Amino acid sequence: MKNTELASLLRRLERPSGPVDVVLDTDTFNEVDDQFALSYLLASQEKLKVQALYAAPFFNEKSSSPEDGMLKSYEEILRLLKLCHAQELEDRVFQGSRGYLPDEKTPVASPAAEDLARRAMGYSPENPLYVIAIGAITNVASALLLEPAIAEKIVLVWLGGNAWDWPDNHEFNAFQDVAADRVVFGSGAPIVQLPCMGVVSSFRVSEPELRCHLLGKNQLCDYLAGLVISDQEKAGAGPCWSRPIWDVTAVAWLLEGPDGPFMEDRLEPAPIFQYDHHYSFDKSRPPMRYVYHIHRDALFEDLFRKLAALEGHS
Repeated sequence: MKNTELASLLRRLERPSGPVDVVLDTDTFNEVDDQFALSYLLASQEKLKVQALYAAPFFNEKSSSPEDGMLKSYEEILRLLKLCHAQELEDRVFQGSRGYLPDEKTPVASPAAEDLARRAMGYSPENPLYVIAIGAITNVASALLLEPAIAEKIVLVWLGGNAWDWPDNHEFNAFQDVAADRVVFGSGAPIVQLPCMGVVSSFRVSEPELRCHLLGKNQLCDYLAGLVISDQEKAGAGPCWSRPIWDVTAVAWLLEGPDGPFMEDRLEPAPIFQYDHHYSFDKSRPPMRYVYHIHRDALFEDLFRKLAALEGHS
């Protein structure tokens, strides 16, 4: 990498100080945390200017296929926009990939991937588009394959993979589409990685906190708290449970509280995602930001305050 290219990459890896344009790529129906992340993003538009929302594929017990997961996520995005009184964004919601990458050279065409490839070309290294991704990164990888030049015009903030010292990398967002992981991490685009187990797994909420800080505040807060409590009850959780609300942290990397950033990170060479669900490392790879600690209490305080203050009443 040339010195000028490295300097540009490092500039884009700095946390932005002013308002920025963002898009969110989300498997919104997969669990309960994407709903919190999208709501937090919509409540933070004084700094994070939402340009588009993309539905990502997922496949687990809540879907019959990656396509079904994507379509359910698309509908959940629209449901949350109504709860957040942000229906003006409905025409910026795009359906994503109906399957995962077949290999590392073939994109999966979709309205989301095509919009990101087109939209990002309107930005520059000096004024990049911030792509917050909180699911399998098939849509992002497809956009990079459709238009490789956007690697110089975006910054990707992705919640995915486990901590680098975790025994394996069998994490939901990462293992669904390893080909996409490899495309994105090998693209040269600036990346901020928020690992799940071993890092973001500490960002947990309890039932008493949900009842104290969200229930009864407004219709959105009731919906979000109810999702978590109901899900835990269905899972047979005991009387003393806590639940990770993982995806909020990807939005929060771009924000700060009164005492500064909500997390700690460092520059590291980008890892290589392997098909056996482990990492390998090469110190000659381009740098990225690796988040290694979340200031849990400060972030939850900001999250609860903003969600409770959103317009709308029960």
